[in-house]
Order: sequence, then C-alpha cells, then structure tokens
Amino acid sequence: MTDLSRLVDRFEDATVRDLAWLLFSPDLLRARAAGAPLAQPFESAEERDATLAWLAALDAAPQALHVRSRNPKSTRLGIYAESLLEFFLAQGPAARLIAANVPLRRQRRTIGECDFLLETARGARLHWELAVKFYLHIGDDERLSAPLSARLSDYVGPNLQDRFDLKHARLLTHQLALTSRPEFAALGLGGPWQAQAFVKGRLFYRDEAVEPAPEVGAQHVRGWWLTASEWSERNDVIDDSRAWVVQPRLAWLASRRLHADDAKSLTRDAAAIRAHLTAVSSPTMVAAYVRDGAGWREESRGFIVPDDWPERARAFAASPVMAE
Repeated sequence: MTDLSRLVDRFEDATVRDLAWLLFSPDLLRARAAGAPLAQPFESAEERDATLAWLAALDAAPQALHVRSRNPKSTRLGIYAESLLEFFLAQGPAARLIAANVPLRRQRRTIGECDFLLETARGARLHWELAVKFYLHIGDDERLSAPLSARLSDYVGPNLQDRFDLKHARLLTHQLALTSRPEFAALGLGGPWQAQAFVKGRLFYRDEAVEPAPEVGAQHVRGWWLTASEWSERNDVIDDSRAWVVQPRLAWLASRRLHADDAKSLTRDAAAIRAHLTAVSSPTMVAAYVRDGAGWREESRGFIVPDDWPERARAFAASPVMAE
C-alpha cells in the first residue's frame, strides 16, 4: 500500500477521498522539466496538518461538499475536479480563493478562462490552472529498446482525443499565460499573479520496464493496461478471492472501499463481468479488489482496451498535429 493509499484510506466518504487524493497525490509533471512552476496546496507543514484535520471533520459531515460537487447532469471529470478544488480553496484552512473560472473576452468572444485566482497566507497571489489527466503509454515497438524510454507524445487519452505533449504545450503557451494578457488586465483584478500548473492524474503502462518521459514526475501515480485478449488470458480462472469493478468516470480519482455485500454481488456475477470485459468495445477502467481479512482492498487499477486499440493509438501518438 502506498503512502497516498494510506492517507486516502483515512476517510470513509467517497467525495472526501477524491478531494484528499486531488490535494495529496503526486504531480504528473517533474518540477525541473515542467516548463512552469507547479502548484503546492500548502505553504507549510502546519497548513498540511490543518487540512488533514479539516478533511476528517468534513468526512464526518460531508453534505456541504456533496452539494457543491455532485451534479447529476454532468459526468465530466474535469468539472468534478474543479468543484472539489474550488471547495477546498473557499472553505479549507490554507489559501484563500479570490475568483474561479474567470472568463477573458475579446470583442464579446471568450478567448480563455482562468481556473483559480487565490491568495496564500503569506500574501502570494497565484493563478492556478488545473488539469486532471489519465493517459495510457503506447510507445513505438520498433523504436523502443532496453531500457525502454518514453516521450511525452507516447501518452494518449483512452479515447484517442487527447495527448500529453499537446496538453502540456497548451498549458504552457495558452492557459498559464492568461493572467499576463491585456484582456485580463482590463478586469481590474490587480496582481501581479504568479501562474502555476496543478496537474494530477494517473499514467498507465503495458510494460513496467518503461522509463517515463523526462517531463513526468518521478512519483506519479501508475496503473496498467492490457488488451481484452491479454486480460482474458491472464484472468482465465474465476474464484471468490478477487473481484473486478468497472470504474465510472467520476470514480477515476481515489480508490473506493468495497464492502462485504458489494463483494458478494461481484463474486456471484464474476462470470458475467468477465464476459463483458473480454468483449469491451472501448477502453474501460477497472479496479481489481482482493480479500484483506474480513474486507476487500483495491490491489490495482488499469484499462482494458479492444484488441485493435494499440494500432490506432500508435497512429494517434505519431500524428504531427492535433486540435485539443
């Protein structure tokens, strides 16, 4: 169990766990290669400890967080993550929220939106741009040789509509530059504002020997991915010691607790679940749970992809230009 897992497991409520994961998970980018300063939720150890105490109190009475973050009409993970971070900045014991989702317009056309403007206890005025990303490493089998090494363009979104290198470039050249534009100055919000990247998520690997791209954080959260055929071959025995759970998009952040009744249902339906996962038509995030005493714990998390996905993903990773 990782330090992050132990920290998240302090909390029972799923939304509080997600907020804790967002605040305490490692950055996806490496500080010295990110191209911009990385956001730090806490200025001091005292703020960190105060936040843990605040989360514990929130865990006991999470209704206000639920009201702010749960929108039954939206399944967009980015919107959900923004609502969690906004709640922390507005209600938590660390930095103070000045404004969120500030639109910049030119001739009545929106040209961008600043995610968060905040002020720390020491008076620093910060502009945070939030990105929560889940990329699968694909690589080029003909290029790679031991030790395997990755490029940022090798990390692709599961639906092949996003790529880490292009997201990184847009973050640096557009999003983090918003508070330096004349359209922002015209809003009268003062400054100067120091732009920082708040980039969290998980990267998934088919081969554990891959050396991450130099821009990737050394401690980033990792997962695995397999084709449907590969997953089926490795999980050809059905027993009651393991349960597989399909993760809906809004459950992609922190691990979830698997209670006894849920586990019984999953093990009872194991054959049907396995048949469904063996025939996936689109990349599907799953979590593997194993027995842990009287309960169940999440052992790993990964994607099962259709058998033709790797070929399409390699073509997508190699494409020279793509609109975000």
